[in-house]
Parts: sequence; C-alpha cells; structure tokens
Amino acid sequence: MAPGPDYSLRPVAWSEMAGWDEDDPSPVLAAILRCRHYLEAGGKPYKPGHVGVTADDLLSAYRLLPASAESAGAARQAIEMAFSPFLVQPERTERGFVTAFYEPEVEVRSVADADYRFPFYCRPDDLVDLDAANRPQTIEASIAFGRREADGTIGLYPDRRAIDEGYLAGRNLEIAYARSKVDVFFAHVQGAARLLFPDGRMTRITYAAKAGHAFSPIGRHLIDLGEIDPVTISMQSIRAWLAAHPERVDEILWHNRSYIFFREAEVEDKSLGPIAAAKVALQPDRSLAVDRTIHTFGTPFFIVSESLTQLDAGKPFARTMLALDTGSAIVGPARGDIFTGSGDEAGERAGAVRNAADFYVLLPKATAARLGHG
Repeated sequence: MAPGPDYSLRPVAWSEMAGWDEDDPSPVLAAILRCRHYLEAGGKPYKPGHVGVTADDLLSAYRLLPASAESAGAARQAIEMAFSPFLVQPERTERGFVTAFYEPEVEVRSVADADYRFPFYCRPDDLVDLDAANRPQTIEASIAFGRREADGTIGLYPDRRAIDEGYLAGRNLEIAYARSKVDVFFAHVQGAARLLFPDGRMTRITYAAKAGHAFSPIGRHLIDLGEIDPVTISMQSIRAWLAAHPERVDEILWHNRSYIFFREAEVEDKSLGPIAAAKVALQPDRSLAVDRTIHTFGTPFFIVSESLTQLDAGKPFARTMLALDTGSAIVGPARGDIFTGSGDEAGERAGAVRNAADFYVLLPKATAARLGHG
C-alpha cells in the first residue's frame, strides 16, 4: 500500500480489472507516442504529482511500447510489459467519480452585428500571474491571476459580470463574436472551442488565462435554488432551463465569477482535440483530465464504471485512458473528466456523464519499484 494524503494504492493483477481483456488500447498508444515526442524534443518535463511518477519514469515505459499494434491483444500485452496496475482507493469515498467534457463548435463572426455580439476575448495586458513574489496579502493563495493597476499595485481582476457589462470593451481583445451568451459561457467551462466562420473557415481557441475568481458551477446553483432536480442535472438540462428563462440568464451565469481568456490556434487534425495541459492534442474518448497535484500528465489509467453506458453503445465503461489535462473542478485521487471529442454529438455524450467509477492507475515499472512493487 502506498500512502497518500487521502488515498492509497493497492497493486492488482491485470485480470482483476473488469473489462481489461476486452479493451483495445491502441488509440492510447498513439497518444503516448505524442507525449514521447514532446518530451524527447525538449518539452518541459511533466511535473510529478504526489504519486511520484516522473517524466523519466514515463519515458522509460514509453520506449518499451510500439508506435502501433497489430491487434487489441498486442496493444494490451505491450502495456502490460511496461506498466503495473494499482487500484486507487480514496479514503473519503468508496469509489471514484467521472464526468466528461468536449470541445464545442460555435458559429461566429469576425465583426459584431445585431445578432453576433458576444465576444471571445484574448488575454488582456493588465492581467498578471500571481506568485509568492507579487501576491498582495489581501489576495488568497488559490487565486492565480490579478489586475495590475495604473500605479503598479495589484488587485483582484474584474469578474464575469463586470466583463459582461463592458470592462474590456474598446480594447481590441475580441477574437470573434458568437450569437449566444450561453454558447460563450459553455466554451469557458470546456476551456476550448472550434470557431466556425461563414466562409467555411474553422479555427480553434484554447485556454490562455482566467480572471482568477473561483469556478462556481451553475448546475449546483440551480439545484440549490430548487430549479433543477439533482437526479436530472446535466449540461442539456442546464441549457434547457436557460433557454426557458432568458430573463434570468445573466443572474445564473454571473453566479460563476470565473472568466476565461483564450488564444487562437489552428485545427491541424480534425480527428484530434485541442492541445491540452500536457502540451499534446487530446485523443477523443481516450483522454482524461486529472488532479495534477496527485497524478502526472502522461500516466495511463484504466477506468471502470458499470453505470456509465452511454459512451460505449450501452456497454459498461471499461477503457484505457491517458492523463492529458486538468481542471479546477477535478480534485481528488480518483476524480476524472473524460474527453469525448468535438462538436454537438460529443457534447450530447459528455453532458450527462456523472458516474461512480473505479480508477486503476498504470504506473511505469520504475515507479512501481520505488513503491516496493517492482
């Protein structure tokens, strides 16, 4: 058993993981190859989480893997040779928990008009990263960004309401304009979007920074207000409620004071998602956002959820994943966010995922040896 702040790791046999012998992890090999190329090309090494997986551990394991496999069985065998499985056992809950995210596609215009008037903003020049050297005592440590005032002092950055009401207007920060404020909001929640222009051009926006305020889920807020039954909460039910109550959209969206700024990027491969926190493109249906303070980017997982059936044609979810991203709501040793892909169909599949799950972390042999299980 490897102790953690609120979890332990129990070594298991591959045969103990329900569904392992039926999974085809070949897409994960492709994602691992991108991680390997990034690290070998001199990319900044992934910072080890509490579990202790290092970038060197990962590279040693990656180099044992083929670039592709002739069959599902061959892909599983390759992973079994390079990694050792451990069940992540949270101390506060019996099992882990998964949600899902996707990359929205939003119709936009380059210039605002009467219909398309809700902007996506790039990072403003008065937004500063906060650290121990420049953080005022009045700003708590969890806030990572602030505003540099004209006199050089640093304070809190304006929140979602202030920005929606025009704080950034007239500063030429607009990337493009959407028709729906709700579409912009959900692109903020997902952290990326594909932008579709009238001439057929497609570009991508990805996370660049945020205003610094804590993320407050509006789904939870609507539940607390008694507006949505917690049994039926999903992205779809939230969107439906907002569409039915246009006079309350601002009230609900402004509850989440967090605000995201974006940078533009090309869509080089439409089959892949955006470049994520691990600095490689997300592999649809095989990428996982994790708590980076505990787990290291580039670490494989095997996720099992009997109740999660909508992602695999009615079959219980049992799939090899790769930790490639993180998120402010993804907190804990057995907490994950599954990337389902891009577009409306991916959004439909992602929106209702809220399921208990077992998390098996696949540790490189070198890491497992340090834990006494080599």
